[in-house]
Order: sequence, then C-alpha cells, then structure tokens
Amino acid sequence: MKVKWLGHASFLITSDSGTRIITDPYIVGSGIKYGEIKEAADVVTVSHEHFDHNNVASVGGSPQIVKEPTEAKGIKFEGVPTHHDTSSGSERGNNTIFCMDIDGVKVCHLGDLGHPLSDQQVADIGKVDVLLIPVGGFFTIDAKVASEVCDRINPRAIIPMHYKNEKLDFPIAGIDDFLEGKGSVRKLDSSEAEFKAGALPAETEIIVLTPML
Repeated sequence: MKVKWLGHASFLITSDSGTRIITDPYIVGSGIKYGEIKEAADVVTVSHEHFDHNNVASVGGSPQIVKEPTEAKGIKFEGVPTHHDTSSGSERGNNTIFCMDIDGVKVCHLGDLGHPLSDQQVADIGKVDVLLIPVGGFFTIDAKVASEVCDRINPRAIIPMHYKNEKLDFPIAGIDDFLEGKGSVRKLDSSEAEFKAGALPAETEIIVLTPML
C-alpha cells in the first residue's frame, strides 16, 4: 500500500491491487497554492464541506464519494464523528475521521479535527498503523494537541498535514512546532511512502513527505 501526499489534507492512497483513494481534495486559491488535483480515483473521501477539503469535481474517473461510514470498492470506511472546533461544531461545523484497512494496514485520516479526542473517540478509532494528522493549528488542532492525539492513538507511522508552507498561505503554523523534541523523524524528498503489513516501524515514526503538487 502506498500513500502519496498531493498537498494540504489530500492524499492518494493506492492499494496493492491498484484501488485508488483520494482524501479531502482542495480547490486552488484563497491561500492554497498547491497545484490542481488531476488524479483519477476509485473512491474520494470528504471529511467536511469546506472548499479546501471537498473539491470532488477535480478528481478524474468516476469515483464513489464517501462522506459517511460505508463500504466502497470492497473497502470498509469507518467514520468517527468529531468537530472542526472546540465548541461542538458551533464555529466551524462537524468533521468526520475516516479509518480504512488497505492491504492489512489501517490508515486513519483525521480531516480538520479541531479538538482533543475523547476516550470514546479514541476507542472508536482503535488500532492505527498510519495516522494522517493536521498540525498547523488555528483551523485545526495545533502542534501540542496533535502530539497528545498521537500519543493516545499510538500509530506506527505519523504523516503530518494541513500546515503552513510555501504552497499554503493560511494563518497557521508550519511543521517545526510539531517536530520539536520528537525522536524518530524521517524527512523524505519524495511525496510517497510505502507501507506493508508485518513490516511497519517497530517504534512510532514521523514521516514528513514532500507535496506532489
């Protein structure tokens, strides 16, 4: 199974059999300077209905759109209801965490999680191998809360997303605050990382990808 960071909160996840899943496709503009998404997919997940996460029209092919727990293309998409803020969604609405098992590797995309997780939400998420987590703050959890979430979920691999860089001009933090003090960090000159069941990192590892777009 391969995970490719397209940019922002959008990833292309490809199974060994070739099934392609794109998460939270964005619209270019309004601070988003990543390239346009022109990839084709079999499934598109949308964590919430904001422009930088729901541009399903940009995805090629005839993908099945997943906005709630369901099964698509033989893959079970588990959804955990959360909020986009610390006020039960009254400021920015709701957010769905999607977890999916791809080739025996459980991937969890937190979307625009805006608050610490409750004990019940941690239990509902369950065991995670690869965690895709926002770390920039302001619109989402910040570096401190993201670190706490990682500790509670305890995945094998952590891939940060939704942080400020030269291609994202949102009023949020860059990645350095999240990485500060972390032990096992691997920065790749690639947008893609491969994961196989039975060959995951023995200790939790943060993998910083280079955006493809």
